[in-house]
Amino acid sequence: MGRPTIYDVAREAGVAASTVSRAYARPGRVNADTAQRIFEAAQRLGYRSGATRQAAPAGGQNAIALVVADVTNPFYGDIIKGAYEAAREAGYQLILSHTNESPKVERQTIEQELAQVDGVVIASSRMTDSALRMVAKQKAVVLLNRIIPEANCVLNDAERGIRRAVEHLASLGHDRITYVAGPETSWSDGVRWRALRKAAAELGVEPRRIGPYEPTVLAGLSAALRVAETDATAVQAYNDQLAIGILKGLGRLGVAVPEQVSVVGFDNIIFDELVEPQLTTIASPLYRMGFTGVQNCIAVSQGAKPSGRPLVLPVRLIVRGSTARARR
Repeated sequence: MGRPTIYDVAREAGVAASTVSRAYARPGRVNADTAQRIFEAAQRLGYRSGATRQAAPAGGQNAIALVVADVTNPFYGDIIKGAYEAAREAGYQLILSHTNESPKVERQTIEQELAQVDGVVIASSRMTDSALRMVAKQKAVVLLNRIIPEANCVLNDAERGIRRAVEHLASLGHDRITYVAGPETSWSDGVRWRALRKAAAELGVEPRRIGPYEPTVLAGLSAALRVAETDATAVQAYNDQLAIGILKGLGRLGVAVPEQVSVVGFDNIIFDELVEPQLTTIASPLYRMGFTGVQNCIAVSQGAKPSGRPLVLPVRLIVRGSTARARR
């Protein structure tokens, strides 16, 4: 087969070829939802437009800022890769910033970068809604794993993922689940805890919560002692790093995983298959999240109007060795 053409993309996306051309050459002239459908179709087909490598309109900086809470967190690795690839294809630079989980540092960093970039993609922001609105008034903003109406937002379907995890644990006979919470400033943490409580109520499972904790392996090690002191037979951790720390910490305390306590993470980072037992987790489409975030940010910076609805990406439960039937 030859290289895919603009007509192949149009057929795949269900639009006219002229709309595809306009989406690449003048994104501001195409509805954001339609442009997203076109870009996704092009990605599936492997289509590359010459327009994506052209310079930005006059006055543009040809740069997008990507702001992450902790560059050492493996969660952000695939987000950064996806964001970099989308920026490279569009002929933009990607400026990466790390804020060390601090709302103050995040705000200062963004304020310093606004004059140098066409837009900002913020992954797992720790800032307040009002602070984010101020940024969105100044430049194109795309939020990953966060919602405010004033910005284009890309999310994973955390509620569905948590529901699948609770269903999985309930099917194994677990009737008490301890949620090990992430940072207090994390919007995603609140979403996951509410989803767990809702699913638990519907499935007849008792939910409990401990924390907050930093989203790190070391924090998970310290959380393991509190987990061991409860009578829960299953744990849903805020993220994989916490889950891995809990798994290791329980082992040091002589509590067997999964024979005595089942552990579930969230994200599906690279280390999940390197620990023993391998970690059951909710897998997020992290590369696609970063790629889509930068694509949308470029489109908005060139005049596209946000649809007002967040783009919700599907997740899936990956069952590995850290979960097993509850002991009776």
